Amino acid sequence: MLFQIIFYEDKNFQGRSYECMSDCSDMSSHFNRCQSCRVESGCFMVYERPNFMGNQFFMKRGEYTDMQRMQSMGMMFDNIRSCRMIPHVSGQNPFYSNLKLENTT
Repeated sequence: MLFQIIFYEDKNFQGRSYECMSDCSDMSSHFNRCQSCRVESGCFMVYERPNFMGNQFFMKRGEYTDMQRMQSMGMMFDNIRSCRMIPHVSGQNPFYSNLKLENTT
C-alpha cells in the first residue's frame, strides 16, 4: 500500500507544501507551521512536536483545510511537527496486535 500525505504551510492547501510518503520526525526544515494537509492514501498519526512527541491525532484519507478547526474533532493542537505512517496488514493494525480482548459474556 502506498502512503502519501501532503502538508501545507497555510490554510486551505496554500503556501509551501511538503509531500511525505514515510515517517517524518521533524518538519521544521520544510516550513515553520503546518496549517492544512491532505491525506492522499494510507493513514497517519500526526504529532504536535518533533520526534513523534506531544499530543497526537489519527488522520485517514481526506482533506483537512484548517488545523485550528480540527480542534472540534478532538485534535488538541493547531500545528503539526511530525508524522508517522500507520500500516495495515490484512485489515489489522500491527500497532494493536498485542491488544487482547476479553469476552465478557
